[in-house]
Amino acid sequence: MAWSHGTAHMHVTIRAPTYGKHRSGQLPPNVNRILLVKNLPFKITAEEMYDLFGKYGAIRQIRVGTEPNTKGTAFVIYEDIYDAKEACDHLQGFNVMGRYLIVLYYQTNHRSRRVDTAQEEERVEQLRRRYSSMEADD
Repeated sequence: MAWSHGTAHMHVTIRAPTYGKHRSGQLPPNVNRILLVKNLPFKITAEEMYDLFGKYGAIRQIRVGTEPNTKGTAFVIYEDIYDAKEACDHLQGFNVMGRYLIVLYYQTNHRSRRVDTAQEEERVEQLRRRYSSMEADD
């Protein structure tokens, strides 16, 4: 876009925002919008979490563990998967209040593995019944 004002000429190029070269490629299958953060300082506040993780993009939600078995952990959910990848790449091993963060992609397929295990156990039980009835017929 070019425009002029009086005798001075100014050329301005307007481009759509770029998000870095990583946005053009395909993401690995384990990448998702939900990050599991471990080894957090117990005294970190939600505001400090938003300040730290918000540098990488819009955050939908942060859930900080408050129970004895969840203290020091949090879930950070980004609006955009590429922002989550950027945060994970940059904050893995980052020192916060003397603690080095462990940042992982939350794997939601753990539940499906349990279902698959239950289905597999049922299939094995059916095979046992089928073969035990075949043995009884002999």
